[in-house]
Amino acid sequence: MSGRKRIQVDQSEWYRLQQRARQLREVKRDIPRLFADVRAQTQADIDRAFSPLQDRQRRQQETVDRLSDRTRQLEADTTRRLREQADRLHQDLRETAGRIEQDTRQRLEQQRKEAESAIAAERAERRAETARLAQEIDAFKEDRARAETTVRTWLLDARTMADLVDGELPHDRYAPGRLDRLRHRIATAEENAADGRFDAALAVAQETFHELSDLRVDIEQREFERCLAQKEAVEALVQVEMLAEENRQRPVVGPDAEVVAGYLLDVVHWSEGEYDRVRQDTGQALARARDPRTGVEDLRGLRDEEAPRLERSLGEAVERAGMRQLTSQLRVNLADVVADTLAEVAFYDLVEEESGYDDGDPRGAFRARLRNDASGNEITVEIEQADKDSPHCVIRVVSHDHDITAEAELRDRADAVYQALREQGVPIGLEASAPEAERGTPVPRSGERPQHRAGRENPGT
Repeated sequence: MSGRKRIQVDQSEWYRLQQRARQLREVKRDIPRLFADVRAQTQADIDRAFSPLQDRQRRQQETVDRLSDRTRQLEADTTRRLREQADRLHQDLRETAGRIEQDTRQRLEQQRKEAESAIAAERAERRAETARLAQEIDAFKEDRARAETTVRTWLLDARTMADLVDGELPHDRYAPGRLDRLRHRIATAEENAADGRFDAALAVAQETFHELSDLRVDIEQREFERCLAQKEAVEALVQVEMLAEENRQRPVVGPDAEVVAGYLLDVVHWSEGEYDRVRQDTGQALARARDPRTGVEDLRGLRDEEAPRLERSLGEAVERAGMRQLTSQLRVNLADVVADTLAEVAFYDLVEEESGYDDGDPRGAFRARLRNDASGNEITVEIEQADKDSPHCVIRVVSHDHDITAEAELRDRADAVYQALREQGVPIGLEASAPEAERGTPVPRSGERPQHRAGRENPGT
């Protein structure tokens, strides 16, 4: 005859253990090494981001060199200021890699405003020069050849600037449709010139050229802003990536809050896929942050929302991994108490080679096999969480008897286990509810016993 008694264990110390494990959520930060790793990785990303920008500015300079004498020097000055601003921003971002703070952002913002102010002053000078040149048209209205040459020069410069914006700058992202409207104005000026209306053609050509120049500056400034946002997003996500690597393994902390020497918490193993999902999500977020097509608002969202969310998820995965490892050892401790009790009250001895975790996996249920050598009867003690990550675990005492055992005796065994859990205090401090009866199971015959890998201690890794 066989019988099964179940004891529901309400872990009154669970919450103390949980509090201990919750400290794992504060992911370990080896600050000097973490800072060095984040800094190196961020600097590499900054260099990659600025490399195409610097190449683009070089090509712009080559285009500006093809402008007429009237406009070349003015645009060369603008190009020089944009290049200086880009170089300064590049250097500042490299120097602050790994530690950007609000005061750094404010300083970079002040530099941007200063550069914009200087460029705006130059724009005002260009427009004043343009107004003076427009007045000269009256001086050579009678000289149609000279008037036509002047207009054609401005139109050629305007087309050159339009091609520069079209070929080198992401105008569709920052100013959709604006270039098409300016090209249409160039076409209108060309029609006026073809009709001999050089005064009207000159005014439109000059204004369009300056608006194209303004558009170039505006787009570059927006790109500088995107570079800063990209740096901050990449930096925040690289930090999560480094923190995840830093916390792949953690020291094992016992219920007494002391580090258990010689053991490590394998977060990858005990988190059961949660850690890997955080790493995968972080990698995907980093790919978006590094994508030159990602806009400023999305980059700020990655910095301000996604990176903190991923770090919280990492902490929660580490916490749950630690809790699962603690409860795994808890199941072994409970099995020891039950086995000792049954040895005292019914003379059952542990069969170590048939005891252990299901399939040798310490994340699963623990089963201890006990045998009474005199009668040949056996008992299996099954200990598992009531549900995944539940604050309750269940102890089942399953009797495999070759003879008939009275129901009262089966209950006495369960009661003895219950009292042992109450009176011995259970090393990790549990309270057990009264035992509950379950339907009996057939007696396993020789060679039919369930097989469990031996090993009664949580390996801790």
